[in-house]
Amino acid sequence: MVIDRARGENVGEAAGVLLAIVSSAVGGTAAAVTRYLVGSADPLTLAILRWDIGFLCVLPVAILMRARWPTRSDVPYVALLGVMFYALFFILYNIAVGYTTAARASLALSTLPLQTMVVAALLGVEPLTLRKTLGVLLAVFGVAGALATGAASAPVGAWRGELIMTGAVLCMSFYNVWTRPFIQRSSALGFLAIGMGSGAVVLLLLGIATGRIAVLGSFGAPQWIAGIYLGVGGGALAFVLWVMALQRATPTRVANTMTVNPIAAALLATQLVGEPITWNLVAGMVAVFTGIWIATSAARA
Repeated sequence: MVIDRARGENVGEAAGVLLAIVSSAVGGTAAAVTRYLVGSADPLTLAILRWDIGFLCVLPVAILMRARWPTRSDVPYVALLGVMFYALFFILYNIAVGYTTAARASLALSTLPLQTMVVAALLGVEPLTLRKTLGVLLAVFGVAGALATGAASAPVGAWRGELIMTGAVLCMSFYNVWTRPFIQRSSALGFLAIGMGSGAVVLLLLGIATGRIAVLGSFGAPQWIAGIYLGVGGGALAFVLWVMALQRATPTRVANTMTVNPIAAALLATQLVGEPITWNLVAGMVAVFTGIWIATSAARA
């Protein structure tokens, strides 16, 4: 019975990691789309597009699937987590992408595993293991090396975007660690709908108060197509998969898949905005994949 239970937990962890990898890949394409739109809209407007459209997709699905909603006592905390993540983090995310390339911003985002690992350990949620630490550090050092060696070909002031992104990732690290108990007491869709809805409402109110939402009136068909993809793919689909992954796997293992993000971002950005894929990015991606394998695989007992 103990062996069967252990196998079941391992299968659940593997399924969670797979869901997170798909989510991170979709999120990487969203980074390239954000880079494409950044000349047409400000960071706040881009966040409104992503999360208000995303919420309009997630809410009907949660209702139709009869999702289990957070308890009344949990709702305020879930809403605060939603505002911290979907509003604060993604405004900073959009500012960062405006300074640097989609691939480099996504590589900076890949520091998420290290920050999540440290936050989870400090909060006593997830103990560190040697194998997990080695895998995450390998992935993060691969990211750092790729950014450093490609500095000469980066846009002027790109370091600002990468520094902002690294700081913003701290918000997502706390989100990853704090979310699992709330998801387990409700459901992935119910948790996501309340959190994303809270962030979407705050963003919309800010957009109306500052007049930034009027920018959407200047959008043409290409911008609206990109914006709708940002909301449906990068908003709804990516984060339904993400919270489902957090429900099944540990925060650090889920976060470590974020290092897939720059691969998808770089591939799509070459087509949308003509960003080149350089050798240092490829080397960083190889280190990332190796780190994921080390951190998410465990020796059999």
